[in-house]
Amino acid sequence: MTKARLSGTQQAQLTFLETLPPKFERIHRQVEEMASLRSDDTATRALCRMLDELRNGASTLNLGPLADTFGMMSNLARRSGGLQMKVRGLREGLVSLKLNYEGLLRAATRLPDEPDAEDSPKA
Repeated sequence: MTKARLSGTQQAQLTFLETLPPKFERIHRQVEEMASLRSDDTATRALCRMLDELRNGASTLNLGPLADTFGMMSNLARRSGGLQMKVRGLREGLVSLKLNYEGLLRAATRLPDEPDAEDSPKA
């Protein structure tokens, strides 16, 4: 797919979205370290900082569902309380991130003159 026919907003969103898969892997590794009790407070704060930066980037580009999920995960990681509750919430948040990512990636690569699959008439 050529980026030349995409709008400027779509190109910016696509550029941001292309940077996310390695960050998803890093989040996953950090959550699993928390689950196995190998993580310390410094690593948890680094995870919170990364989630906050990603939330700000997503909200700047009008990627609302992604920004909301990053924010929820950041608040959950920062919260005190049971570690297992925190890990479970972060795992569920990561699944939600991946689902939202796929949908937003599809929307960002759709050409402006292409109709949605749901809007096309059935024969």
